[in-house]
Amino acid sequence: MAVEIEIGVSPEGVQALALKRANRHGLIAGATGTGKTVTLQVLAEAFAREGVNVFAADIKGDFSGCASTDAEPPGWAKARAEEINLPLTPEAQAVTFWDVYGELGHPVRTTVTEMGPVLMGRVLEATDAQEGALTIAFRQADDWVKEGKNEGLLLDLDDLRALLTYLSENSEDIGKKYGLVTPQSIAALQRKVLQLEMDGADRFFGEPAFKLEELMRPREDGKGTIHVLASERLVQSPRLYSAFLLWLMSELWEELPEVGDMDKPKLVFFFDEAHLLFRDAPKELVNKVEQVVRLIRSKGVGIYFVTQSPADIPEQVLAQLGNRFQHALRAYTPTDQKAVRAAAQSFRANENVDVAKEIQELNVGEALVSTLDAKGAPTPVARTKIRPPNSHVGPILLTERQSIMRANTFGRAYEKAVDRESAHEILSRRAEQLAAAEAKAEERAARDKEEARAARTSRSTTSRTGGAAPRTRSTRSTSRTTAVERQTGRVATGFFNTIAREIMRGILGTPTRRRR
Repeated sequence: MAVEIEIGVSPEGVQALALKRANRHGLIAGATGTGKTVTLQVLAEAFAREGVNVFAADIKGDFSGCASTDAEPPGWAKARAEEINLPLTPEAQAVTFWDVYGELGHPVRTTVTEMGPVLMGRVLEATDAQEGALTIAFRQADDWVKEGKNEGLLLDLDDLRALLTYLSENSEDIGKKYGLVTPQSIAALQRKVLQLEMDGADRFFGEPAFKLEELMRPREDGKGTIHVLASERLVQSPRLYSAFLLWLMSELWEELPEVGDMDKPKLVFFFDEAHLLFRDAPKELVNKVEQVVRLIRSKGVGIYFVTQSPADIPEQVLAQLGNRFQHALRAYTPTDQKAVRAAAQSFRANENVDVAKEIQELNVGEALVSTLDAKGAPTPVARTKIRPPNSHVGPILLTERQSIMRANTFGRAYEKAVDRESAHEILSRRAEQLAAAEAKAEERAARDKEEARAARTSRSTTSRTGGAAPRTRSTRSTSRTTAVERQTGRVATGFFNTIAREIMRGILGTPTRRRR
């Protein structure tokens, strides 16, 4: 078994990476188009040849070439191999393709519970208040699980949405138990969950959840497998991309046993476009990444960040990256010049290399390389011509990718999604039952109110009639005179009374008074 992998050749000789120190992590940096992806491919296939499994995100689609080979190597590859006098042996590697969206690889899923409130808050781009509400939601779910209630199972986005609705409808009781939850925060989270679902992320959350053992599975021939995450679409949702990879790193750290320093890593993890992980990241998240990077090496895992500038990586994380591959940087602005100086100062000095100068003059396929030797000390920086990969450089055909996917029996186990009873089903059923009970109660109350009104009307009628049976409308209408009839009667009576008085006055001799 080899103790190191060859990377390229410098004026000082062959530059190699000691397998025993490969779990001390690394950095591949350089401007766009300087050869970072080729360096990544060289390292990945070299690790796989030595029995080390690899996981790498494929941002542009061209890393898929490691699964294929060329009948005749391209001219530039043969020229470089002859130039540095390193053999070029065409060879394809065993590759498993994965894809969050299930389009260019086997589906890879996790549950909302496993993602946790911190990473879920980052995916949703939650504010501090919204993160607080999300933390309370997860705490409520955890308490239900401890009580043996399945409504605490948060498997997919429907479950999370149902739990947020529950918090909104029971905010007063929840506030007394866990803390204030405002309707505004819940409403904002629900809108963000909806947007995440519309972006297609609902395919990522669910079951069967991805098992870490897939990444650690050995091959019968003793070689390693390269696991490629198709990320062309995923990277368009930067928060989801970075949260997924950080979740995977965290899961590896939590689940894998301690193994100490091994002769070679169990897994090497390449994190492309690493600046997306740290962009706008809160301090707590950066501290978590630092903790994972610092401790995961004892689990036999090496993490290699791939980005444009070392300045994209926080200093506390950068300090943990012992193996450096620095491609050309372009210093067009004062900020760029500062980045160049910072990168130059991070290497162990070499009297034959003016790092600050040469870092801007490197050709495509060249890099300033400094790795850890067998004793763990950094080697002097060397301007190195990176060797060409033995596999195909560039994307493979879709038909070839699909053929590889069909041949992978382990990956096919994730093709069909499983939707078991969880928070969404239980809380929805509970809400329907509560709504039905409330509707029945309202109907009963309305019926009781109508019956009470009818009873009051009956008692009032009985009291007016003194207990006798009420007369009918026809009887009342015939026994009573109308207003016109009463008025006519009064006029007639007055007329006859006047005549009578005049007659009486004539008889009695009383004179009639005249008006003045």
